[in-house]
Order: sequence, then C-alpha cells, then structure tokens
Amino acid sequence: MSPKRRFLTAMLGGKVDRVPVGNVVSVITVELMEIAQAWFPEAHLNSETMARLATVSYEVLGYDTVMPIASVTQEASALGCEVDWGAPDLMPTVKTHPFAEMQEFRIPKGWIEAPAVQVVLDALEYLRKAYGERVIVVGKVMGPWTLSYHMMGVENFLISTLQEPARARRSLEILKSVTIDFAIAQMQAGADVICLADHATGGMVSPFMYRDLLLPIHQEIIEEIGCPTILHCCGDTTDRLRYFVETGIDCYHFESQVNVDQAVSIAVGEMTLIGNINNPEVLLVGTPEQVAEACHEAIEGGVQILSPECAVPLTTPIENLQTLVEVAEGKL
Repeated sequence: MSPKRRFLTAMLGGKVDRVPVGNVVSVITVELMEIAQAWFPEAHLNSETMARLATVSYEVLGYDTVMPIASVTQEASALGCEVDWGAPDLMPTVKTHPFAEMQEFRIPKGWIEAPAVQVVLDALEYLRKAYGERVIVVGKVMGPWTLSYHMMGVENFLISTLQEPARARRSLEILKSVTIDFAIAQMQAGADVICLADHATGGMVSPFMYRDLLLPIHQEIIEEIGCPTILHCCGDTTDRLRYFVETGIDCYHFESQVNVDQAVSIAVGEMTLIGNINNPEVLLVGTPEQVAEACHEAIEGGVQILSPECAVPLTTPIENLQTLVEVAEGKL
C-alpha cells in the first residue's frame, strides 16, 4: 500500500497492510530543522521554508503524512493578534487579544488574504504537487474554542463561559466561520485531510460545557468541511469522548492521559483513533525500547494510527520519532 492509501484506509476504518504512522500536529524538532536547513520562525512565515521543513516527516522520519503548519497562531495573526513568532527552540505565542476590549465582536475583512494564512495555502499547494500522489497531505485549522482563547485571552474567555455565556457564544459563533473557511481553503490548496485542533480539554472545560456550548458548533463545522477530518483535543478527554463521537469526526487524535481501552470501547465502529505516544516521559527522555513498548501497547489496544500524542518538544530525539515507524513495520 502507498502511504496515502494506508493512512486514509486506516483512518476510515478499513483494513491495511500495516499500522500507519502520522503527524497531524507537529513533529518538528531543532535537529530536523538542521537537516532541512529550514528554521523557526521563518518556517512559520515563508511558504518555501514551511514546505521544506514539512517534508522531513516523510523523508527523514518515514511517516505516512506531511503537514506544514507547526504553529497554532497562523489564524490569530490574520485576525489581528500580535504574535511573537518565537525562535528555533521556542514556539510562537499570542501577545494581544482583540476581542478583550470589544463589545461587538468583529473580525477583519479579508483576513484570509493575510500573509500568515497565505503562506500555509502556498505550502500546501507545493506539497500537493510534490507528494500528493503518494503521501497524505494534512491541513490544520484552529477551532473556535482555541481561537476564542487567542482573541479574548484564555482566562477572560473561560470566565465568560461561566459568567457571560451569551458573550462566549457570540465569540464561538463568529469564529466558527474562520475555522470553516480556512479548512475549505486548505482543501482547495491540496490538503487530503483536515486536523481540527480545538482545546476544550479536561481540567479547563467540563464535559457538559463542551456538550452545551461547543458540540453543536463542531457538528456544523464537520458538516461544512465535508472531508476526512481528525479532531485534536489535548489532555484527559475521557469524559467527553462520547460527545466527540457525536460530532461526526472520522478520527480522534488523543493523548496518553486517555486510557486506550476506554477510548477504543467508546470509539469502536464510530470513529477511529490516532495517537497516543507520550511526549514528556517517553518520546523526549525515553529510550527507543521504551518508545517501542508504548507503541506496541497502543497497537494491541486497538489504536488504528500511531502518532505522538501532541506537538513534540523541540528537543525530542529523532531516533525516538523514527521508532514509531520501525514498530509499525515490524522491525521492533
């Protein structure tokens, strides 16, 4: 099977020749930047650099995917947030929150023409031409909950969900169009699959708040996007997995805090799973043998696609990231 066929088949619940290995958030490390000669922050802001760095997941690590968007701040920049674009060893961060002082929320007209958005679309077009016949090209968009964190500030937005729920709903409603429009633009540029990253995570948001505020919006987004879609939500999300199934997503990218057996029992026959190899204790500081053990546990537990649980730390050893492929290929 080609990497593209293998990944899509597994993602949609079919039979494959072996377990695929995918990257739907970021596997970029400083060591991989050195190999590609493509560095942060330029790789967030220049389409050629962004695309060149994205190729390492296939060319160097052997994954079945290429995904060019390492940051979570492309949309935030286009929507008027001030962004610190970081450094080779530092991810970008949002510095200002335009909605915080607004009574009537507005997003900039023509935001999709902003440089931070256009570089993504240009990078996807390149990757589609260079790899699209054989390798899965993954796009990534921030969901309206995450965009509300950026536009209002995390604390302000979470307080609003409790004290001013109508204000929180207005933010989610206006920002869902950004998620939908950017996803469609990425598909048109060449993405085969969209990762919807929305951080309504356990510990910060109750499952009932997810059900009442965000589930209907996620359902609408998934329907509007209309392509194979992966939901990414960090942390322990066991208590809302049933609601994730109800969104209509094809696949859920989950972390090691979620018990594999529980996740599989809820997801079986309704959505597939990608994950959930631990970052801080296994991929970052563990041995290849420990990584292999975690991979075998995930596969034997019923996870359809192997992946790091989230964006990997920038100092993660390449050898550990390659171990996922070696396990999938039956070498370890």
